[in-house]
Amino acid sequence: MSLVIEEVRGTLARSEWNDYVDQHDNATIFHRYEWGEAVVATYGGEYVYIVAREDGIIRGVLPLGRSRSLLFGDYLCSVPFGVYGGIVADNEKVAEEIDSYACRLADGMGVDYLEVRNRVSTGYDRPDRDIYVTFHKNICSDAEENFKSIPRKQRAVVRKGIKLGLSFSISKDVDTFYRLYSESVRNLGTPVFSKDLFRNILRFFPDKSFILTIFNGDTPLCSVLSLLYKKDVLPYYGGGGGAARSLHGNDFMYWKLMEWACNTGYTGFDFGRSKVGTGSCSFKKNWGFESTPLSYEYYLVRKKEVPDKSPLNPRMKPLIEVWKRMPLSFTNTVGPYVSRSLG
Repeated sequence: MSLVIEEVRGTLARSEWNDYVDQHDNATIFHRYEWGEAVVATYGGEYVYIVAREDGIIRGVLPLGRSRSLLFGDYLCSVPFGVYGGIVADNEKVAEEIDSYACRLADGMGVDYLEVRNRVSTGYDRPDRDIYVTFHKNICSDAEENFKSIPRKQRAVVRKGIKLGLSFSISKDVDTFYRLYSESVRNLGTPVFSKDLFRNILRFFPDKSFILTIFNGDTPLCSVLSLLYKKDVLPYYGGGGGAARSLHGNDFMYWKLMEWACNTGYTGFDFGRSKVGTGSCSFKKNWGFESTPLSYEYYLVRKKEVPDKSPLNPRMKPLIEVWKRMPLSFTNTVGPYVSRSLG
């Protein structure tokens, strides 16, 4: 029987979709049906779930969200607000059929372009951007062995946080997290995402997400919202207030998360995406993580060239510097409206 490509919706589709995603080695939490639900619940808009079937059996999937912005145009993305995306399929033939369908869909919708956030290159003859890398490390079941595996200089920094008597909590406390996270991204010159995005991630992934917060006494220093998928822990959104740096709060935070992960039975620590040449990238390398390039590929429809969304873009630098100096009350009010196009 021939392969049938279709778009699916609904409760039955969610269950069937997730069953396929969960058993596929190349799938990530961003491929789960609920990721699209969380994005749509926060920002509205369209989300397309493309399925390839043979004899009624799923052979491949591709989630696509549609984003519209004055800065970056009207585009389809796999996936919005996710660092990994792309086609998950049984074989290359199925993947090619899904890709052809997605390109025809982009043409028919009249978007500016289709952006696919692959972890590895598809090999398609298509423009791409190679400004991102990701970091992953296997962890063992013994916390002390994991601690010893941290490079000496970074281990010494973590020890400083331990000696200061910092503590941590695990919760769903979005308000404390958001207060710390929003200050952190403002200081980087980046508009903060809507608080509803974090609420919805926790709501749609109740057993696959949590917040770890570091305290100095009763004062929260820094906080990270992490995602759990298969055997990996992914610290996804994190940040801290001004005192976090001087008290080594962020270093202590990632160590406590790694310790929690190994004690809870997780075997992989996904340190996530960073832009090449940034402080975030260097920080992760200091922990002994090796970087792996990500391949973000584009099918251009109305656009003639790949959009440069990176804050490293020289045209963005003046805006970033201005944003850093804005009051937190202003950036927390305006930021969510600006950042919806940055996902």
